Amino acid sequence: MKITFYLIRHGQTYFNRYNKLQGWSNSPLTENGISDAKKAGRKLREISFDAAYSSDTTRAIQTADLILAENSFDKQPELLSLPNFREEFYGSYEGTNMDAAWLAAGAPYGLKTYAEIVDDFGLPSTKDFLKAADPWHDAENNDEYWARLDEGFEKILANPKIGDQSQVLLISHGNTLLSLADRYGQDKIGLHTRPSNGSVSKLQYENGHYRFLTFNDQAVD
Repeated sequence: MKITFYLIRHGQTYFNRYNKLQGWSNSPLTENGISDAKKAGRKLREISFDAAYSSDTTRAIQTADLILAENSFDKQPELLSLPNFREEFYGSYEGTNMDAAWLAAGAPYGLKTYAEIVDDFGLPSTKDFLKAADPWHDAENNDEYWARLDEGFEKILANPKIGDQSQVLLISHGNTLLSLADRYGQDKIGLHTRPSNGSVSKLQYENGHYRFLTFNDQAVD
C-alpha cells in the first residue's frame, strides 16, 4: 500500500513572530500566517484528498480549514484533529524565548544553541536535554514524543477511508517536521532550521516504510 502525506507547517503565529517556543501552547495566526495558509491551499488546490488531519491546536485547525477552502474539489474530507500530532511539549519552557530555552538545555554540555546540540548529540537529544533542564521535568523526552506521534500515524493507517494511492493532508508543526525529517529523511535533509510556515513537504508511506519526497517545498534528492 502506498500513501502520500502532504505535511504542511501551520501559518505564522504571534509566538513564531516573537521567537518563542510554542509546543502545546497556542497563539493566533498573524495576518502573514493566514496568508501562509491560503498560499499553501493554492499550491494544493488540484489535489483530491482522501483524508485530512491536524493536531488539535487552533493554529493547525485554522490552517487546515483555510487550505481546504482553497481546494478546487466540491467534496472535501472531514478534518480530524488529533492530540497525537501536537508539537513537542516543552514543559515549563512553553512561551520562553527559543534561544534562551536551548541555551538552558545545552549549557550542562557546554553547548549554546539548538544547532550545536543537534551536531554534537543528534536531534533526539534536544528533547531529552530540555526535559532534563525543565525544573518540573514535564517536557517530553524523545521516547514519550515518538510514542505519541507513532500512535497518530497508526490511527491514520487504520482509517478505512484510506487505501492504496491515497493522498492525506496533515497539518503539522516546525519541530515535528524536523523530527520526521531526522527519522525518515535518509540523512538528506538539514536539521538546523525549521521549515517555513505554510511550506509543503511530501512524505510517502509504502509497505511499512516512510521516506520524504520533498521537504520545505524542495525536492529531496
